[in-house]
Amino acid sequence: MLAFLSATGSAAAAAGHPVKWQLGLQDAVTPIARQMHGFHDFLLVIITVIAAFVLALLVYVMLRFNEKSNPKPSKVTHNTPLEVIWTVVPVLILIAIAIPSFRLLFAQYDFPKADLTIKAIGNQWYWSYEYPDHDNLAFDAVMLEDDELKPGQPRLLATDNEVVVPVNKNVHVLVTATDVLHNWTVPSFGVKVDAVPGRLLKTWFRAEKTGVYYGQCSELCGIKHAFMPITVRVVSEQEFAAWLAEAKKKFASTLPVEPDQKSEPQPRKLAQQAQSR
Repeated sequence: MLAFLSATGSAAAAAGHPVKWQLGLQDAVTPIARQMHGFHDFLLVIITVIAAFVLALLVYVMLRFNEKSNPKPSKVTHNTPLEVIWTVVPVLILIAIAIPSFRLLFAQYDFPKADLTIKAIGNQWYWSYEYPDHDNLAFDAVMLEDDELKPGQPRLLATDNEVVVPVNKNVHVLVTATDVLHNWTVPSFGVKVDAVPGRLLKTWFRAEKTGVYYGQCSELCGIKHAFMPITVRVVSEQEFAAWLAEAKKKFASTLPVEPDQKSEPQPRKLAQQAQSR
């Protein structure tokens, strides 16, 4: 049974997305995500010990100080040593939690020099991406419908176009939105940042393992909020260079065109779906 659970957890972690019967968090493939997982495990130990102690204390009080065992109740009003202990110990616990918490927070906002910059733009209900370092390459990424999925592509997570980044490179992501609040989240990268209209927020990651990693919009943004996935493919530098050359041909055009103020911007697929209705 343990072997089965271990295998299930490993398979889920390696998938880059949630799977049935998954145990634990998705595989961490960036330094920040690993630090988050370590902090999570540290907190889990602390809260488990505290919960067990409180439970044991409650059981002791119920058995030791019930009416049958203690017919004449104590009239003690205070206990200075005990009061000092239950004041100092929680303070020490909070300090122990705060130190790694602040270290993690600092690491998230300590941006290394960028090897690649990507701009992620949230729209209802798809993502647009730009590569400003590479001739402003730009494209939309729309969720694949069930009949468009290829073998191995997860339902509700795969997109028609993928964000492609090189492995072991510092990638800065500039995040904004065109309409309402969105949130660009990729659990395996330890990345979660709001997409706010009129504001440009920033995050970063360095993926240390090739593969395909999935995320979703994590901010309620309308009726199709659940159908706004994120797909990031991490490849070698050589594969990235080859993809870049191909993408510049495929998406040649392609700075975003200012939408007509009288019409709502929608990608081709959503427009076709609306017409079919």
